[in-house]
Amino acid sequence: MIPLGGVEEIGLNMTALEYDSDIIVVDAGLMFPEEDTLGVDFIIPDFSYLLQNREKVKAVFLTHGHEDHTGALPFLLKALPVPVYGTPLTLGLVKEKLREHNLENAELIPVMPRDIVQVGVFNVEFVRVTHSIVDGVGLGITTPVGLVVHTGDFKLDPTPVDGQLMDFLRFSEYGERGTVLLMSDSTNAEKGGFTFSEKEVRRAFEDIFAQTRGRIIIATFASNIHRIQQAIDVAVKFGRKVILCGKSIVSNAQIALNLGYLNIPLDTWLTLDDLKNLQDHEVVIITTGSQGEPMSVLSRIAIDEHKHIKIKEGDMVILSAKMIPGNERSIGKIINHLFRRGAQVVYEKVSEVHVSGHASKEELKLMLNLIKPKYFMPVHGEYRHLVYHSMLARKCEILKEHIFLMKDGEILEISETEAKKNGSVNSGRIFIDGKGVGDVEEMVLRDRLRLAHDGIVLILLGIEKLSGTIVSGPDIISRGFVFEDVSQDVINKVRELVSDTIHGLDKEMLSDASLLKAKLRSTLKKYLRDTMDRRPMIMPIILEV
Repeated sequence: MIPLGGVEEIGLNMTALEYDSDIIVVDAGLMFPEEDTLGVDFIIPDFSYLLQNREKVKAVFLTHGHEDHTGALPFLLKALPVPVYGTPLTLGLVKEKLREHNLENAELIPVMPRDIVQVGVFNVEFVRVTHSIVDGVGLGITTPVGLVVHTGDFKLDPTPVDGQLMDFLRFSEYGERGTVLLMSDSTNAEKGGFTFSEKEVRRAFEDIFAQTRGRIIIATFASNIHRIQQAIDVAVKFGRKVILCGKSIVSNAQIALNLGYLNIPLDTWLTLDDLKNLQDHEVVIITTGSQGEPMSVLSRIAIDEHKHIKIKEGDMVILSAKMIPGNERSIGKIINHLFRRGAQVVYEKVSEVHVSGHASKEELKLMLNLIKPKYFMPVHGEYRHLVYHSMLARKCEILKEHIFLMKDGEILEISETEAKKNGSVNSGRIFIDGKGVGDVEEMVLRDRLRLAHDGIVLILLGIEKLSGTIVSGPDIISRGFVFEDVSQDVINKVRELVSDTIHGLDKEMLSDASLLKAKLRSTLKKYLRDTMDRRPMIMPIILEV
């Protein structure tokens, strides 16, 4: 068992199972950028170990369609075109992503819960679970050394929106049969009790709809088909029409509708062009932007830059999604803008308009007791989540030495008689910036952070190559350090220091551009640190003529 992502972090979910000459991969997810990953679009796991063993990799198995489990798949399949197994909606969402990457010919194999697929030495059974997206499954993987169960993301929802209950029977049968290893979702391991059913959101929606006479705008994740369905159902109940706004949410809704996972009455789904013909009390707009994404529909609405939707007094905006850690500030700004423009705004902290899709402590203990594994490996969580989950496992009488808190790339080796950590493989994070894959590394991010914090000072200097005579400059250009128009004294002092430094150098150093750059950089760095306590990036540019 080799977690390549998804332990000690939220996102990047990817695990490899290897036996002799066979490797299968469970999920291939991404992570969205954090505050210190400036300019990065998203992050994927380093799967170089799979590429090094490409002849062994037989297939990828997807547990559900969220991007933290499928987002890295296009990059993996470009380098390693192997079959991908998943439920119909999961593959429907994946197919759209692959099309954007010109991978229409990828081998996508649909499966249903209780189906069993044999790949190499592995027999993989798909087991229905309830989550915040339709068609989620866990995996029962029969290996030569015993049964491995991977829960995927799950919660125990007794009243799911689509009526498809979690397959408790199959999980309990795994427990009776004997499970060697359980890998279980740890996202909510520090949260007590049980996670509320998705249908609790409907009650909150109904209360808000009953009290609102103006337009209602609901922002949620584009992949949350259950939430979209609930909003549609409540809209129908209150005689409102639904307008889906945003490329991803329209695309996902159409996919779910085509596959029969979404039910929208023919006269309910309208377009933005119909908005002008509707009364305010007839309108529900479902859109993206619940995380304050700068270019999302909700962000553009909030700052009054959307062509068709302008906030007005009496509008109700519902943020029906969890605030992902790190996004609180941008979400707060959106909420403030909406309030300033006259809207009422409800969100997770003030109303029950969102419930988690992940199991809380009591549900996690129930899963542990159903499966009764010999060994336990918590996954899908930051380190504290893994620790809390391991504490629950101890309460369920799993031996401390049989619980493994893993790091990305660590190998958990299991035999018929024991389990132990045994070395590690290449792992880490690959940053995706625009069309570049992996060209943004830690050094580049450090430079971006430095530029963001302290700015840059450019020194432009022209030197006669043979004689070392200065023929132009020094000119000083500053960006993000001081504003040149109002800080001429600072710029003049920097120019004076550079000139004095140059005049104090001998001809040999002046004729060596690399030595001159180093001297100017060190002198100016010390001066700015001592006089202003600032550390801008200093970049001498020497033009040799």
